Amino acid sequence: MNGLSEILDQMTVILNALKDVMDAEQKQLSVGHVNGSTLQRITEEKSSLLATLDYLEQQRRAAQNPQNSANDDVAGRWELITKKTQHLRDLNQHNGWLLEGQIALNQKALEVLKPHQEPGLYGVNGQTFSGSRGGKKISI
Repeated sequence: MNGLSEILDQMTVILNALKDVMDAEQKQLSVGHVNGSTLQRITEEKSSLLATLDYLEQQRRAAQNPQNSANDDVAGRWELITKKTQHLRDLNQHNGWLLEGQIALNQKALEVLKPHQEPGLYGVNGQTFSGSRGGKKISI
């Protein structure tokens, strides 16, 4: 097996791992209540895999030469990688729509809660607001 074939095999492994991570992301975004720390971990893992894939792509370009392009083994691997990449692009777009939906739900929840907040409870400095009560401040 030549260097290019090994790189393509590594890319396939990373793409499979990325698919698993994006499936987990989709599952997290599809539930009624999103766990922020889990979603953060998934995002970090996805970023790491994408960075690895970018590195492998640079290696692939460096290892590629016209003689290897004619190799059916390499062409088949590349076709598989292309199909996986297109599928992951579609999955990522779907997950983006799910994320936009979660953001919209959070915005609606905030709009519902806004009228019920007590605006005079705290001042701009974060301390309790005394308003017109006229008492003295006591420090302990």
